[in-house]
Amino acid sequence: MGSLNQWRVFVLRLGHRPERDKRITTHVFLVARAFGAHGALYSGQKDEKVEESVKKVVKSWGGPFTLEFVEDWVGKIKRWQREGGEVIHLTMYGLPLNEVIQKIRGSSRDKLIIVGGAKVPRIVYELADWNVSVTSQPHSEVGALSVFLHELYMGYELTKEFKDAKIKIIPQARGKKIVKI
Repeated sequence: MGSLNQWRVFVLRLGHRPERDKRITTHVFLVARAFGAHGALYSGQKDEKVEESVKKVVKSWGGPFTLEFVEDWVGKIKRWQREGGEVIHLTMYGLPLNEVIQKIRGSSRDKLIIVGGAKVPRIVYELADWNVSVTSQPHSEVGALSVFLHELYMGYELTKEFKDAKIKIIPQARGKKIVKI
């Protein structure tokens, strides 16, 4: 299979709407970072508040993790593929995760994981190298992303150390222990 660090992983959140999606989009980005993605992109409406929120987390808890707004998300997907990356669209209508994860993990190509917001345009299904379902039941894009990344990294993301962290949790059976680094 090769090293799990042989590829870079980014998450594209489609169709952000600040008035409706602020918390969900922020949670998509926090899960992406915590579960091993190198960065995230989003389309829809630019949202400085979401960007600042994520930047604060990266500054305190470490990185690397980048965040970028993209207006032309179709162009970004096509460029990603032209540059050798593969596109994984998380959808309840796709192929079951457990049937395709080994092939995705075994590929040396960088990965762009797409999660939707409102109704996902048909072109996403057509452009994606993989349409993958975590479950074929209605669920959250945040939940789907966390399960997908956990399976992609085979659990190794759970012990990831973040560079330049200013604070860190020390695991405890009871209570809370936070250290400033």
